[in-house]
Amino acid sequence: MNQPLPSLNALRAFEAAGRNLTFRAAAAELGVTQGAVAQQVRALEATLGVPLFKRHAKGLALTTAGRGYHGRIGEAFATIREATAMLQPGIDRVMISVTPTFAAKWLIPNLPAFSAAHPEIDLRVLATESRSSFHGDGIDLAIRQGSPPFGASLHSHLMFRNTIIAVAAPALLTGKAPMTAEALESLPRLHDGHDLWPRFSARLGLSPHDSERTARGMRFNQTALTIDAALAGQGVALASRFLVERDLNAGQLVQLTQESLTEETAFYLILRRGPQRSEAIEKVVAWLLARAAPDA
Repeated sequence: MNQPLPSLNALRAFEAAGRNLTFRAAAAELGVTQGAVAQQVRALEATLGVPLFKRHAKGLALTTAGRGYHGRIGEAFATIREATAMLQPGIDRVMISVTPTFAAKWLIPNLPAFSAAHPEIDLRVLATESRSSFHGDGIDLAIRQGSPPFGASLHSHLMFRNTIIAVAAPALLTGKAPMTAEALESLPRLHDGHDLWPRFSARLGLSPHDSERTARGMRFNQTALTIDAALAGQGVALASRFLVERDLNAGQLVQLTQESLTEETAFYLILRRGPQRSEAIEKVVAWLLARAAPDA
């Protein structure tokens, strides 16, 4: 009990660096400089007398001792967050982690309906491409694209199957949709990080995988940006049908071909196993699953 505790700032720096595996990302998260995070971690390693990270040119890797220590420290910070939340009765907070594209194209448009149904719940959204930690980030739910199982301690619900379609603004078309594969090939293409055009083109019997025409077009790092570019009439985007359903129904986008591409991965709602979930979390889960695709 008399063992002196390490610096809380050093522990925060270590916990953030262990999740992000770069001092730069941890510094951005904590609102300090990269050098400050590195210095705090070095001080913690000196205090403990144990190396916690292996430094590489492209980032960090936890040592065996660091990995075990990080898990316990993450749990400790989660306990502090939960204890602090308990001091604020009457506020039901639920933190959900989603990708920026899912947040922009599905969750945010649906939030007014959620607020109307559950005004007593303070729903907080963490939009990130990184894998979030239920302990370290204090999240209650996550929605991610992937394939189960996601972990022995996690439970998942299928929300949307990943059916990819080609969409564009009506103003970009010279005729009516659906259009022929050859007509589609003449339109500018919008690419994202998933790089689905080679497979989609092959599905239509068009250009081979390495053709110059398949690779040509504007490139973005997120699907949400390709959808926005398509809405602006800048080209054809490939997107999950459920992400553009609202724009299709509003006539702002048009599905160009009847053919689609079905991905093996899908979108899942992920939560921790166990009976300790709050009533507010259960309400959010029920609301999300009620709005999932019927075939899910």
